[in-house]
Amino acid sequence: MLKIMERYGNDPQQLIAVLLDIQAASGKFCVEQHWAELTSEVLGVPLSKIYDVLTFYSMFKTEPHGEFIIEICRSTPCWFACQNEDGCHGGTQEVVRWFEDAAGIKIGETTADGKLSILYTSCVGMCDIGPVAKIGDDVFGSLNEEKAKTLVKYCLTGNRHELRALCQN
Repeated sequence: MLKIMERYGNDPQQLIAVLLDIQAASGKFCVEQHWAELTSEVLGVPLSKIYDVLTFYSMFKTEPHGEFIIEICRSTPCWFACQNEDGCHGGTQEVVRWFEDAAGIKIGETTADGKLSILYTSCVGMCDIGPVAKIGDDVFGSLNEEKAKTLVKYCLTGNRHELRALCQN
């Protein structure tokens, strides 16, 4: 981790970039407390400022998560989204159930193999195709049970190419 900070010249102005690289290099897909403390010490940034950044931006995690993180939008449009003219078949609550059933974990959990976590996220700005889920930088909309199962399958098998093919952003 020291090499990451050195690559940015130990510059406190590069805090976000440093933290992103530390998270990627952690092997646990998060910035754990000891890495935050080291960053604070080396960059001369108060630990409170480090945690301000880590907790403000949704791209940062402070606890271990899966290699793939499925983030399900819980904004009002997605919460009440309907995908079928016969009635509501897919607001956030239903979408969460589909992902939980497909992955065998509950929201907020990670699979035993460390491949997949399911979390909530705030609005991702794709209300027109809600309900949506985000995996990395990719957004997947107009979700239904089959699509949720497929996304989980691709995450568990590490098939990034097939995931990208389903992306709608």
